[in-house]
Amino acid sequence: MAPMPRPSRSEYGPHWALSPDVTFLNHGSFGACPQVVLDEQSRLRALLESDPMAFYFEIGPALWRESRVALAEFLNADVAGLNFVPNASTGVNTVLRSLRFEPGDEILVPDHAYQACRNAVDQACVRSGARTVVVKLPFPPESDEQVVELVLAAVTPRTRLALIDTVTSPTAVLLPFERLTRELQGRGVDVLVDAAHGAGLIPLDLQQLGAAYVAGNCHKWLCTPKGSAFLHVRADRRQLIEPLITSHGYSAPVSPEEKLRLEFDWQGTQDTTPWLCIPAAIEMIAAFVPGGWPASSGFDACRHGDAADPGRPCCAVHDGARGRSAHAPASCRVRHPGRRVCLAATRRALPAGVGGPV
Repeated sequence: MAPMPRPSRSEYGPHWALSPDVTFLNHGSFGACPQVVLDEQSRLRALLESDPMAFYFEIGPALWRESRVALAEFLNADVAGLNFVPNASTGVNTVLRSLRFEPGDEILVPDHAYQACRNAVDQACVRSGARTVVVKLPFPPESDEQVVELVLAAVTPRTRLALIDTVTSPTAVLLPFERLTRELQGRGVDVLVDAAHGAGLIPLDLQQLGAAYVAGNCHKWLCTPKGSAFLHVRADRRQLIEPLITSHGYSAPVSPEEKLRLEFDWQGTQDTTPWLCIPAAIEMIAAFVPGGWPASSGFDACRHGDAADPGRPCCAVHDGARGRSAHAPASCRVRHPGRRVCLAATRRALPAGVGGPV
């Protein structure tokens, strides 16, 4: 049997360190980092090793603050509530382990949720005697209204928290997370937004969103080095949240706001360069395509859905990172009226005799 033809690389392909022998189709799992950002990380690592004391106590903290401000501006987030974590799963676990649930409390989660985060919800419930309430959503959903109705129908007086995805990991559906957040929190249910597929893929305005908690990755669609993510905590919930690792900040004689910052910013010796490269990644991707991030990340397509040109690649730069230039036809995109996501995942038919059931 002849091998499947390999898609040709796009004009953006050479900017990534991916092997020319690899057709990278799973950007959504771990991301891919542009070479110029990797070069910046190497520079920072060399700087660290040249004088660890100066880096960890002087240079690093200043760059850390710059990175947090740059990401806060990109997400329109309150910089005081923006904390760095290694991945979105850590952010979700941080919230679930910080909150105190009582027997009979309920945590709501759709059945399209990422399994690792669903496991964290289940563990929090087993530990506390609370109950996981799973909302079954169709695939694909017929409309935003259908999703909202199904989720709200599962709310009871015992619902304490809801875990809501921006884009679902197993099914690549863009959920109406803004409306769900508004409706749920209007009913007294805090929302933890799993924005693992968020920053750089879809528009995120955390100030406008107003969710109690948002955990998201930078190393996926922002194309930063592996192990850079964030947890945003709304001002009125910050006193409830503690990092998974207890370190020097716990006993620091400072205000609650400063304490949260110290506890998250210093959790022992670690390689901080993935987070310090966030400004470089934001700047680089923006420079790739005329129009900056709105043009390069498919923000318009995600917002306007069927009104967008169905032949236009939703994310030209990320398409290049994956080493393919073919446009994903509209029929391959998981979508429903007014909303779609492409390149988070696509469905493609395999030639006869290749592969089996998926």
